[in-house]
Amino acid sequence: MALNAFANVFRIAELRARLAYTILLLAVYRLGIFINTPGIDRAAMNDYMTQQKQAGGLVNLLNLFSGGAIEQMSIFGLGIMPYVSASIVIQLLAVVVPKLEALQKEGAAGRQKLNQYTRYGTIFLSIIQGISISRWLATIGRSSDPQTQLGFSGVVVPNDGLWFTFMTVITLTAGTAFIMWLGERITERGIGNGISLIIFAGIVAAIPGATQQLYQLATTPGENRMGAVVALMLFMVFLVGVVVFVERGMRRIPVQYAKRMAGRRMFAGQATYFPLKVNMAGVIPPIFAGALLSFPATLGTFLPFLTSVQRVLESNIWIYNGVFVLLVVFFTFFYTALTFRPDDVADNIKKQGGYIPGIRPGRQTADYIQRVLQRITFGGAIYLAVICVIPTVVSGLLGQSFQFGGTALLIVVGVALDTVQQIEGHLISRNYEGFAGPRGPRIRGRVRAAA
Repeated sequence: MALNAFANVFRIAELRARLAYTILLLAVYRLGIFINTPGIDRAAMNDYMTQQKQAGGLVNLLNLFSGGAIEQMSIFGLGIMPYVSASIVIQLLAVVVPKLEALQKEGAAGRQKLNQYTRYGTIFLSIIQGISISRWLATIGRSSDPQTQLGFSGVVVPNDGLWFTFMTVITLTAGTAFIMWLGERITERGIGNGISLIIFAGIVAAIPGATQQLYQLATTPGENRMGAVVALMLFMVFLVGVVVFVERGMRRIPVQYAKRMAGRRMFAGQATYFPLKVNMAGVIPPIFAGALLSFPATLGTFLPFLTSVQRVLESNIWIYNGVFVLLVVFFTFFYTALTFRPDDVADNIKKQGGYIPGIRPGRQTADYIQRVLQRITFGGAIYLAVICVIPTVVSGLLGQSFQFGGTALLIVVGVALDTVQQIEGHLISRNYEGFAGPRGPRIRGRVRAAA
């Protein structure tokens, strides 16, 4: 049955073309990871990042989201994070700026204008981050700050100067603009959800390295870590099950529709339900939190006091994880409130002649949905925070940093579920069975990323 469902994917010409187009663009992105930025000693950069992996912290998180581009110091070194950061800024401004809020309500034309503003913001942030990264690279091997060097004695930038800074900024900005274009093309002409798929591809590419790291831990002479590694693998499998279970979990609010006349026929009232997902924000909160935590490093070149904030975050893993958890909880509530409006839902139910049993239509229905939403969002925020701090637990078990942690696991499983849901939608719309078969449950994907 599963093989038949999978074979159905290749029986639809349009779906085959979309999948091939998506895979092709993702392959272009992965090839670009290995094109170096001019003026960088790649061997020295790899040695420095190897030592950084032992320490963990913000650099590893950014390297993870960029698909290893920082480790290679490639033309895609900034990754898609400037685009995500610009999306955060635009969405925050849309809450307080009436003009942007009006654009959100104008439908497709308004969203197109906001996307244009997001692109401009992406280029602006890429230039600022490019300057910051060029200055950071120039200090590696030359600075006497132990927090920066971690015992590293090489020089990443042999010939530092104004020309190196200019070329680094131009190269990294162009790389981010190209990734942004790839993501938009995947969304429009591919399988959809292009930005999340680009992040997904970068994380999946790190799985072989993480597996090799576990193998080296298990086979280290003189140390009996085989049991710990096996326990870790079982724990990761358990986490995958937890993520799938929670992501498909929902609260069903019953809705009753009254009898209605259609021509001369009387249709009896129907009883249905309105689903509220436990995690309506999806993978957006940890991505937004990671992007926001990169701001001190980005602006530290221009505002020196932010450099101290960055050092505090990187030197104390408990402070870093605490701030990360708070940001994840905040963005879970913020993004849920941004994408789901109980007033609109209550108004639509009322217009269709429906009501929630025991709740008056209108304002009381909106208040009831809001109360339920707040409770399940709180549970979803705690779930996201717990999953995302798993790397700390793993580091404590193994005595060193493990690069494939909770945030990566959440993004990989979440985007995979959403992609399966996209494909299943194409199959069902053409009278083919979904992956779950004729009697199985439909795959319920997460809310798409606004970025």
